[in-house]
Amino acid sequence: MNIFAKAAQLEEENIPFALANIIETRGSAPRHSGQMIIKADGSIIGTVGGGMIERYVIEQSLEALQERKARVVKGRMTRSGPDAMDMDCGGAMSVFIDVYGLRPSLLLIGAGHVNRAVAHAAHVLGFDITVADAYEDSLAEEHFPAGTKRTLGKNMEDAIDKLDINKDSFVVIATNHQDQDAITKVVDCDTRYIGLMASRRKVQTLFNHLRKCNVSEAHIQAIHSPIGFNIGAETPEEIAISIMAEILKVKHQSAGGLMKDDTRLNRNKLVLIRGAGDIATGVAIRLKNAGFKVVMTDISQPTVIRCTVSFAQCLYGNPAEVEGIIAQKAKSCEEVFKLIDDNKIPVMVDEDCCSLSSLKPTFVVDAILAKRNLGTTRDMAPITIALGPGFTAGEDCDAVIETNRGHYLGRIIYNGVTQANTGIPGNIAGYTHQRVLRAPCEGIMHNHVKLGDIVEEGDVIAHVGDSPVVAPLGGMVRGLLNEGLTVTEGFKIGDIDPRGIEADFTTVSDKARAIGGSVLEAMLHLEHTVLN
Repeated sequence: MNIFAKAAQLEEENIPFALANIIETRGSAPRHSGQMIIKADGSIIGTVGGGMIERYVIEQSLEALQERKARVVKGRMTRSGPDAMDMDCGGAMSVFIDVYGLRPSLLLIGAGHVNRAVAHAAHVLGFDITVADAYEDSLAEEHFPAGTKRTLGKNMEDAIDKLDINKDSFVVIATNHQDQDAITKVVDCDTRYIGLMASRRKVQTLFNHLRKCNVSEAHIQAIHSPIGFNIGAETPEEIAISIMAEILKVKHQSAGGLMKDDTRLNRNKLVLIRGAGDIATGVAIRLKNAGFKVVMTDISQPTVIRCTVSFAQCLYGNPAEVEGIIAQKAKSCEEVFKLIDDNKIPVMVDEDCCSLSSLKPTFVVDAILAKRNLGTTRDMAPITIALGPGFTAGEDCDAVIETNRGHYLGRIIYNGVTQANTGIPGNIAGYTHQRVLRAPCEGIMHNHVKLGDIVEEGDVIAHVGDSPVVAPLGGMVRGLLNEGLTVTEGFKIGDIDPRGIEADFTTVSDKARAIGGSVLEAMLHLEHTVLN
């Protein structure tokens, strides 16, 4: 068997391999033409000349297989210099390495009408297909496209045991009466995708069964069920298109959805929020849940005290999660759109909103709450909204939202200003300014407690430099600056909630929710009146 026949056989069997082909030589090269097959285990068929150059080609081929990407490698048969192979021949060689046998593995559990249609749809998409069932008649060759591997078991569990289920597998379960056995067998496997065909009612029954079997909630929630996209599919062929669309979405790590709704092409739902503190985060969550695409900006080290409910926290390293929504730092506008595609909220370090010209959002919301305008102008976007004092609706923004607690909290003003800053924190259980912690001097913050801790009056909460910061009253630590920040004398560094254990430091506050609702209302109103 020649090398190309062997390559064809490996490709047919979907066994990963690289094919190295000499494309150029100069001088005294070991060979001037030749091909070599390199399997994933490092074994070879054929040669490109032996010696160090061949070892190098094998190493590069294995890397190419890992990356699933072709490459060109160069080597000079010299002891020193660029691309030297520690050889004495004196020539040079270029080798093209391509990779094969890497068709994605699709395992169909159940050989009924739907999985037969899925097999035919997947065949033209280049999947390596295996179907398993416990009924021999269902596995008849004529039901499936050429090249489909068919696995028969004594029962469904036995058939599944014969499958090679691995981290690269896509698994679709579509059986008549054995779906419980099948999903119980497969759910803990490490795969790219597990899809289960079942009605919504049956999904709940099967998921409850898995919970009784002590299957982790993470594994249960990773199951795609009901399976596929909601396109009104009824026939097996239509259902197959729905299922394969979902599989391709996972395979390509794509956001899915309509092309016309891609934020890169359609900015009508794109909102840029200046600031990423707790109030801004409440606004962001409200808008995202209403279907808007949100990006936030802040300074490099935001001085937020409600860290557990502030998306600004992601700028200190790890992604931040609030009420099931994840925010992640974005270093570029390209990353912004990628994170939006991943259903996350991107947060950029962009104090001066330099990204506006690239992002081109339809809405800008100033949620910095600095009690003064730090550079927001009405021409930043078709619609601009600001929160709190320091703005005049009709001049530097289209609307301003009242942020002062009380009867008018959340009031939308389309002409004029909000109430002036009182300088008095909101009243909680009869306490206002008493519950606020301020820096006794300039220095670096060192915390002795964490958010959510219950403290007593007089407990040391932190040090600023060598000066202690003590709790002015008993309660829960609901706000505290990040460790290691430099602060000035009198700077707000935390707060104590006198409600103690009854307080909640993990969810958005009532104030943030009210303001978020008002921002949403103002956006919808202005969208109707300004853009139409």
